[in-house]
Amino acid sequence: MATYRIGEAAELLGVSVDTVRRWVDAGRLAATRDEHGHRSIAGADLASFARSLAETPDGGTGRSSARNRLRGIVTAVSRDSVMAQVDIQAGPFRVVSLMSREAVDELGLDVGSTAVAVIKSTTVVVERG
Repeated sequence: MATYRIGEAAELLGVSVDTVRRWVDAGRLAATRDEHGHRSIAGADLASFARSLAETPDGGTGRSSARNRLRGIVTAVSRDSVMAQVDIQAGPFRVVSLMSREAVDELGLDVGSTAVAVIKSTTVVVERG
């Protein structure tokens, strides 16, 4: 069974090492100590915890058939008279969306605002991490 150190878990969850330590200390995320005293998290426990994070209100599951939702901060908005490009940084992931300028204006998307990128794709390539 795969196990992850605190830093690896933080990278996979897109949060800081301190956040993962607080979750472990609070009992939200199970961890054990290895022979050197370092905390490690079982892969199955980390997967279950990651799934529970996605089921929070910010994850927004239940009202859409799209299950890939990445909450982040808008880092760039480029507009012309008809179209716009919006860049969102969601943890370690950069998501770029092309949409109508009208949609950007109606959503009030500006640099620094939060947004959720909802992704539905017919093709998803999975690579071993």
